[in-house]
Formats: sequence, structure tokens, C-alpha cells
Amino acid sequence: MNDIKKILVPTDFSEHSNRVLQSAIMIARKFDAAIEVVFVVESLDAYAGFAIPHPPLETLEKELFERAKRKMTEFLEENMEKGIPHASAVLKGNAPKEIVRHAEAKGCDMIMIGTRTCKGVEKTLFGSVTDRVIKTANCPVLSMNPCV
Repeated sequence: MNDIKKILVPTDFSEHSNRVLQSAIMIARKFDAAIEVVFVVESLDAYAGFAIPHPPLETLEKELFERAKRKMTEFLEENMEKGIPHASAVLKGNAPKEIVRHAEAKGCDMIMIGTRTCKGVEKTLFGSVTDRVIKTANCPVLSMNPCV
């Protein structure tokens, strides 16, 4: 395995994602690595042609994207440790594909992602997205249960 210099951390802005981020920060400190935090706005293209009430899908997608960018800024301000080099991106498309594509494009040496959500909490990013990232990534994937 090569040196770990950049860790990609997908987020859904939940407390569980923050736990994954905090673990990634600990690893980044040990390896003198940077962190790349990403959020994926799922494409609404699959719903084109349905009878969708206003606003149109393009407007809704644009609003979701803008909200996600604001949420990313807040998430990093509240949770990113000072002194850790980091970048962030809000992506659009299929979450597992975009996570893997972004990791490759940014030269990430590892993806760190949660495995599932806790009992009593609705499923968000984790689960099948994590499974598909593990199966398709071209770099090591460290998955963790953010509930323990």
C-alpha cells in the first residue's frame, strides 16, 4: 500500500458522518495527510417525464445543490479541525459512482466511509452506497460503524 496523503470522506452532514470525519482527521494527523470531504446530490433525471408539481426538476435540483454547498460550509466550520489541510466538493449524480470518480480525479489514497446508521435512525448515506463504493473503488476503502 502506498503512503496515505489524501483521504476522501463522503458525508451526509449527519452526526454519524461527523464521527467518520473525526476518525479520518485522526488518521490524517498520523500520516500528515489532507482530507477531501464530498457530498453527492442525487440526480433527479430519473424522474423526468413524471407529473411533478412546481417547481420544475431543474429548479429543485439547483436549490438542492445550493443548499448542499451551504450545508458543507457549515459542516466543515463546525467539525473540521484547524491545521488539517482539506478541501470539499458538492457533486451531482449517482452517489457511489461520483464518490469513486472524485477519489480517482483528486488522487485520493483512501476513502473513509461509514457502514450503516444506528438503530432507530433512518438510513441515509451509508449501507448500499458504502457497499458499492467498496466494490468499485480503485483505492483502499476503510469503512467504519459510526455508531460505536
